[in-house]
Parts: sequence; C-alpha cells; structure tokens
Amino acid sequence: MTAKIRAVLVGCGGISAAWLRAVSGMEDLELAGLVDLREDLARKRADEFSLRDVLTGTDLSAMLDALRPDLVFDCTIPEAHQEVACTALGRGCHVLGEKPLADTMDHARRMVQAASDSGRIHAVMQNRRYDPNIQRLRDFLDSRAIGPITTVNSDFYIGAHFGGFRDHMAHVLLLDMAIHTFDAARFLSRTNPESVFCKEWNPRGSWYDRDASAVAVFQMCGGVVYTYRGSWCAEGLNTTWESEWRIVGEKGAITWDGANGFRAQCVEETDGFRSKLRDLEVPVIAPPGLSGHAACIREFVDCVRSGTAPQTICTDNIKSLAMVFGAVESSTKNELVTIHPGG
Repeated sequence: MTAKIRAVLVGCGGISAAWLRAVSGMEDLELAGLVDLREDLARKRADEFSLRDVLTGTDLSAMLDALRPDLVFDCTIPEAHQEVACTALGRGCHVLGEKPLADTMDHARRMVQAASDSGRIHAVMQNRRYDPNIQRLRDFLDSRAIGPITTVNSDFYIGAHFGGFRDHMAHVLLLDMAIHTFDAARFLSRTNPESVFCKEWNPRGSWYDRDASAVAVFQMCGGVVYTYRGSWCAEGLNTTWESEWRIVGEKGAITWDGANGFRAQCVEETDGFRSKLRDLEVPVIAPPGLSGHAACIREFVDCVRSGTAPQTICTDNIKSLAMVFGAVESSTKNELVTIHPGG
C-alpha cells in the first residue's frame, strides 16, 4: 500500500473551505495540521470538516517541526505568501499556494529561488486551467484548425458588489482577478509576455474607491498580440468569470463565451474581397474525473510522488504574475512597460 502524503494547511479563512472540500476524497493524502493566526478559525475548520485527529495551532514553524509533513497548502493572504513558502521550503516541504504567487515580483523571485535551492516543488492554485471548457479550447487551438495564433482578445465584465476590503483596494481588478485571465491567455496561446501598455480608470457611478476597470495590450512572444478589457463595476450583460474570448489564427478564428458556447470558422476559398468561410466543429473532450481546485491539488500531489513538474509550477506561473505587475506599472506610469519575469 502506498504511504499517505502528509499535509499541513495554513490560512483558515474563506478560501480554505474550497481546498478542504477538494482534498476530502483523496485517500492517499492525510491532512495532519491546520494553522491560522487565530487558532479558533483553525479549530472551526477542523470541526466543520470532521478532522478529528488534526493538530491545530498558530505557529507554522512549530507545526512543521512537530509533524514533519511532506507538503504545505498555503491559503494565506498574498502578503504572507513569501514568508509561508520560504519557511515551508526551508523545512523540506513542497508547497502549493493560493493565487497570486506573491504580492510583489521581488517576493515572487525569492520564492522561486527558495524552491530551486530546496529541491522542492512550489506551485500555484490556478484552478481555472483545469476547467474542461478551457481545455477543450486549447485542444482545438493545438490542432491548428485555424492555423497559428496571431491575436488573442478577452473581455471580462462583471458588476461585483463585494463590500469589504475590495471596495477600497488599489488596482482591484488587476491585482485580485486579472491573474486568472492573464494566465488563461498564456495557457491558450502557449506564449509569454514581452511588454504591456495598460490604462485603468474608475467609471462614473462606480461603487469602488479606486480604479476598477482596465484595458491592456500585451505583446507576446512569437508576434502574438493579446488584449484585455475588464471591469468589476459593469452592470448588465455580464460575462462569465472565465471571460469571453476571440482568438484569431492565420486561417480562421474561434470565439468562446467562457461557458459551453464555441463558434469557429476557417477559410475555405480566398477568391474575392472577402474569403469564403466554413464553420468548424469544436470537438468535445472526454470529461475529466476532476476539475478546479481538486484537479490542481491532485496533479500537485501526483507530481510530489513522481518528482515531475505540475503545469502551475512557480517557474512558469511567475510569468503570469509579471503580466499583472507589468500592467499595474504601465497604468501608474502611463507608458509602455517591458516585462522581465526572471529579473
């Protein structure tokens, strides 16, 4: 019988429930400890998920010394990610952390270096990569049915009345949400960012204190251009959380509504002012056994066992984070910004 992998989860706020639900059916994984600055929150989660034998506490280092786990799930706030990750990696633990990877690019680079120095895996919870619809879209793009990709466009418009800290947060759309869409753009196009020009603003009638809308144009490698339009204070005709997409290739185009709606066409004949086009089927893929958080965690645990790299490993995910901070810098300076994820 394969030995169970032991895990400690740190940060028992709201998002931890999604993680705990995801791991509840993983028989090869033992959740041995819960850590939070408020131990009552850790105990509350233990009670909620019937974790009778789990150890709870407020000190991550002490918990790691006591339990010697194989890995750490980091569900803390972004400002705590560097400390948590470096502490865990320094104790020989693998780490899977909530998005974003870090609260600054300098912190992200230190975390990537700490993972390299420790020889352990550090990856990020980009759960939307494991949505079966986005996987269906990438399979279609990989088939080259519309030729090599030239242009990627995404629209994200949701009137989100959160209340609380987000209403007062600077760069709220870019820092708190756009990481998902930017990472999806990289995932779909198989390209990486080179530069960005971004404009943020707060529309009249907004219920946010700071800029909650943005437009960004990214130059990606291989000549691909990616455009992002988004707002968290847009009422009416809201998109899905996955955004709406139009991807243009040399021989055709595809649109995706972020849910189950796909439409694709390719060139059939090029005579005349406008080409004759033909509708294309977007093949349905076999439904995955897991999706979202569960799929990301499952892949991570499997990679810890095999020593292989998960697709959201920090050395790759830092490129998506660089798009976020590049966009913020561009908007702040009102100028084109070159993106250097590694330096």
